[in-house]
Amino acid sequence: MIPSVNDPGSRTIGLLAYLYGPGKHEEHTDPHLVASFDGMSPDPGRDPKATLKDLQQLLDQPVEALPEHARPAKHVWHTSVRATAGDRILSDEEWGEIARRVVAATGIDPGGSGPACRWAAVRHADDHIHIIATLVCEDGSRPDDFRSGKRAQAECRLIEKELGLHQVAPGDGTAAQRPTSAERHKAERQGRERTAREELRETVRRAVAGAQSEGEFFDRLAAAGLLVHKRVAPSGDLLGYKVALPDDRNKKGEPVFYPGARLAPDLSLPRIRERWTAPVPAGQDGEGVTADAPLRSMPGPASARRAATTAAWQAVLVFDDGEDGVISAHIAAAGEVLDALAKTSAAHTRKQLGEAAFAFERASRSHVRAARGHDRALRQAARDLVHGGPALGRGEDGASTAMLIDMAFFLVTAAAAWHGRKEHSQQAAAALQAAEHLRAAYQAAAGHPMAVLHQRGRLLPPALQRRHAAVLREAVPELAEQVLAEAGWPALASTLADAEAAGHDPAGLLVQATRRRELETASSVSDVLVWRLRRLAGLPADASATPLPGNSTAQPSRSHTNGPASTRQDDRNRARGH
Repeated sequence: MIPSVNDPGSRTIGLLAYLYGPGKHEEHTDPHLVASFDGMSPDPGRDPKATLKDLQQLLDQPVEALPEHARPAKHVWHTSVRATAGDRILSDEEWGEIARRVVAATGIDPGGSGPACRWAAVRHADDHIHIIATLVCEDGSRPDDFRSGKRAQAECRLIEKELGLHQVAPGDGTAAQRPTSAERHKAERQGRERTAREELRETVRRAVAGAQSEGEFFDRLAAAGLLVHKRVAPSGDLLGYKVALPDDRNKKGEPVFYPGARLAPDLSLPRIRERWTAPVPAGQDGEGVTADAPLRSMPGPASARRAATTAAWQAVLVFDDGEDGVISAHIAAAGEVLDALAKTSAAHTRKQLGEAAFAFERASRSHVRAARGHDRALRQAARDLVHGGPALGRGEDGASTAMLIDMAFFLVTAAAAWHGRKEHSQQAAAALQAAEHLRAAYQAAAGHPMAVLHQRGRLLPPALQRRHAAVLREAVPELAEQVLAEAGWPALASTLADAEAAGHDPAGLLVQATRRRELETASSVSDVLVWRLRRLAGLPADASATPLPGNSTAQPSRSHTNGPASTRQDDRNRARGH
């Protein structure tokens, strides 16, 4: 159950007209009162003799009783209380009791003999109510509504438990500021999927991903098309910045600027500076990360993706025994990698990667302060992704993208587990949500390269297939039967054959790839091992042009048909003598 306390307003009649009206998209149905301060307020929704003016005058009486100079300019308090999707439909009586508890908890009507404001609760949908109050008590005093939003949240957590509703994770004060109702309504009018605040936050986060200086950061903001205003001290020192969308204007036609700190706590200029001014810990050389066995003459986007995969793998290992501040820094830098990957991804993965980065933004901040500097490898990886340019989604670019998404999934999953152990419920939920988007992005990216590997594995001589199955059983007996039963086993057999042909010990690579954690979260262990082995052995992620070991006459098809169905057709063709 989610309460959303809005900024105070000035027109009671205007808000009542909205609550009892049809809504922006005719979504309001049967508006009516479910509770009020006296239990007898006129209801313009159910009583044909009552009008909006009647209810407005009743609520505004304590305000109008004050001398004009003593009346507050913003006297209308408003909150919505919304049930979570999936909750049962509550009755009017239940919503009425919820309204009474919320106004008591927030100080609007604390109950007893103390001063209280006049209020009314309106229901015009199954899943939520609106509470409107006027911020002058019956005796002319002002209510004690300080931090009413947090007080409403705390009361709703109790209500959820008592009514058996979905229990929303409590906030911890590290979330980005939510868009106001005015911002949401403005976005609806303009046909935007997200508010200006949310669009700016995403653009600024992508601009800071891997940036190494203020100049580079501000150049990226300008290149993204944002209006940028810098706050400069008389001494010439830069104190802060604010940004605006060129087409987001106020009633006077002026750009609506948002300071970085109002977009998210970690987007203020001092917090951003921490990313590139933190000292490099001993043992880190500043050369960035290279792949375990890098390929020569690899294109820029593919090279950046392989290096980022290695950086992500090394970051996953930090979660085993790293200090909290170091882990927090790696989580924040992982967000930069996701932002950079989404920015440079091909069309068929862009949406899911963008959603993953958007969701993980919440997981990148907690009360555990990041020990910056330790995250240098991941931040360098994000920088390389940006400077490597966009991947086309084909060939080595597309296959190395699948490799990186696969590893990013495990990094994000490790972050979710760490947040869970620390009881950071909102961050853990956000990381898990990001992981689901990465899983979907992986399916889109891996379809063709895995189909090629699958087909190559089916074409291996039977003796070679049996030998690599024996290697698997010997090297990782605890996983062997599961992997052999998976649809991805032929792709792994092909990779083991490629590794052996390149002079590597397949058994040793398998041990190295499986001795670390996180395989239990994989939907396909064989897929995970394919990418880990190809990275460790320095094999091309795209095997389309790689000769098939042990069978010089059989070559994989260059067809773009995804999945095992293509290999079954090839088998039928060979049976017919094709």
